[in-house]
Amino acid sequence: EKNALSEEIESYVNKFGNDRSSLLMILHEIQKQHRHISEFAQQEVAKLLNIHPVEVYSVISFFAFLNSNPKGRNIVRVCQTITCDMHGKSAIINAIERELGIKIGETTKDNKFTVEFANCLGLCDLGPAMAINDQVYTNLTPEKAVELLNGVK
Repeated sequence: EKNALSEEIESYVNKFGNDRSSLLMILHEIQKQHRHISEFAQQEVAKLLNIHPVEVYSVISFFAFLNSNPKGRNIVRVCQTITCDMHGKSAIINAIERELGIKIGETTKDNKFTVEFANCLGLCDLGPAMAINDQVYTNLTPEKAVELLNGVK
């Protein structure tokens, strides 16, 4: 018997096509609707595209904007480049972790925030940098980072 998610995924397959080249677009749609791609959704996509679920999962883990676990409503990404390190990134991370009570890679119990590393936000000359959702903040201090988090709460 079909559930709503199966039907939704089928509609994406009908829209984008049922071959491997449609995989990313289909996953992107699921992510947009549900904020993550559950194991069930991965199985369904694999079945409909006739590929192995491991392949679906490896695509999800390759792309930073796709995730297989539910994430918080606000995604905080801290730049992890050497340049940001030299500008005091660790103090920023300590402040964020202290403020939210979680470590990098975790989500707060109330599902409000997920904190993770980003490879590069492209703002090396303005580091340390972090993004909250789609908004990027530069020249951070620990105080400014905490202030920005509280602005979101």
